[in-house]
Amino acid sequence: MMFDPYASQRAMRQMRRAAMQRGVIAAVDIGTYKIAAVVLKLDPGLDGEGFGAGIGKMAGQAGFRVIGAGTTRSSGVRYGEISAMAETERAVRTALQVAQKMAQTRVDHVMVCLSGGNPRSYGLGGEIRIEDGVVVENDIARVMAACEMPDFGAGRDVLHAQPINFALDHRSGLSDPRGQSGRDLACDMHLVTVDTSLVQNICNILKRCDVELAGIVSSAYASGMSALVEDEQELGAACVDLGAGTSSVSIFIKKHMIYADCVRMGGGHVTSDISKGLQIDFATAERIKTVHGGVQATSMDDRDLIELTGDSGDWDKDRRTVSRAELIGIMRPRIEEILEEVRARLDAAGFSHLPSQQVVLTGGAALVPGLDGLAARIFGQQVRLGRPVRVRGLPQAASGQAFSSVVGLSLLATHPQDEWWDFELPVDHFAARPFKRAVKWFKDNW
Repeated sequence: MMFDPYASQRAMRQMRRAAMQRGVIAAVDIGTYKIAAVVLKLDPGLDGEGFGAGIGKMAGQAGFRVIGAGTTRSSGVRYGEISAMAETERAVRTALQVAQKMAQTRVDHVMVCLSGGNPRSYGLGGEIRIEDGVVVENDIARVMAACEMPDFGAGRDVLHAQPINFALDHRSGLSDPRGQSGRDLACDMHLVTVDTSLVQNICNILKRCDVELAGIVSSAYASGMSALVEDEQELGAACVDLGAGTSSVSIFIKKHMIYADCVRMGGGHVTSDISKGLQIDFATAERIKTVHGGVQATSMDDRDLIELTGDSGDWDKDRRTVSRAELIGIMRPRIEEILEEVRARLDAAGFSHLPSQQVVLTGGAALVPGLDGLAARIFGQQVRLGRPVRVRGLPQAASGQAFSSVVGLSLLATHPQDEWWDFELPVDHFAARPFKRAVKWFKDNW
C-alpha cells in the first residue's frame, strides 16, 4: 500500500468524532500574548434540528454551548511559534485546568489553532468523468485526488485542503454536487501548508498535557469564521486578525476560505516601540497603550499628560509625564507599517478582483481607538471592527475581539467544513506532481 501523507490528519479527524460522541471537546488558542481555552458541551437540542442547523449570525446557538473557559498569560511563544516548550506546556496546562475546573468535567480531546508556521495558500484544480451519470461520494474523492499537488517543498505539512467550488458539466458554483446528474465533474480546491516543526511541537505539548489532539486549524481561518457575518462570507471579505506577535490574513467567498497568510508583526511590536521610546518597562508600556493609546492625534492630546511610574531608583526618571500626542507619535508609524504589509498581502492575493471589498479587523490589537479609520485610508475599502459571533455560555470577559480565534475554533470543532481527508481517496493518486503556485486563481472562478 502506498504511503498516505494525510494519515495524521485522518487520525485527528477520528479523534474529533470520538469527542463528538462523548459530547465534550476543548478548543485552545495558543497565542503570543495569551492562551485561551474553552470547553464545549455538545447539545443537539439547542437548535432543534440536530448538528449543523442554524449556522450563521447566531452560530453559537447551533448544537453546542460553552461550559468552561480559561485564559492565562502566554509564555514561550514568539511570532505565533513555540520558542520554549516547557514554558508553553505550563501555560497550556494552566488554561486547560482553569477551563476544566469551571466546566467540572475532564477533557480528553483538544483542538488547537495557531497563527505562526508561515502559512502558504495554493489553488488546485481537477476534473474527472462520472461513471454512472450520478455524482456519488466516491466521485468527490476521485475528483479531489485528481487535483495536482503543488511542490511545496520539504519541511511543510498540509494544514487545510478544502473543496471550495464544484462544476458539473460546466455548471459552476456548486457547493455539493452529490446526487446530481452529469458526466464531467470538476473541483477547485484551496490548500494551506505550514512548517512541519510547528505542528510537531504542538503535538508534543499536548501529549505532555495528557490530552489527545483532535485537530489543528489556522487562526486566520478560525478568526474569519467567527468575525465575518454570513453575507460577508458569501459575497467576499477579508478578515485581518491583529494579534500580539502576528497578524493573520484570510479571504472568504462563497462561505469558504480561499486565501490565508500571516504577517510577523502585531500589537507586541507596538508595545515594544513604546517601551523603547519612553524608556519604560514592557508591562507599563502595555498598560499605557491599552489605557491611553490611539492613532489619531488632536490638539487636545498635547495637553493630555500621562504619568509614567517606575522603580529604577532615579526620582526624575521614575516620575515623568509624557503627552498623549507623543504616545500616538510612537504608536502610529508601527501600526501603519503592519496595515501596509497586510495590504500588500491582500493585493498579491488578488483581493481587488472580488465582488465585495469589505475588510474586517479583529484580534486584541484591533482595540486601539481610531484604528478602523486609519485602516480605511490604507486599504481604500470599507473597514469595520468585527466581534466574534455570540456563543451560548461564553463568559462576557471572553466575548471581545481578542477571542475571535477561539470562538471560531469552537464553531469549526462542532461544525467542520469538508476537507480532503474526510473522503476515502484512491491511494494511487497521492504522488506529488509539480504545480505552479497560483493565488489569483479565484479571479477566473467567480
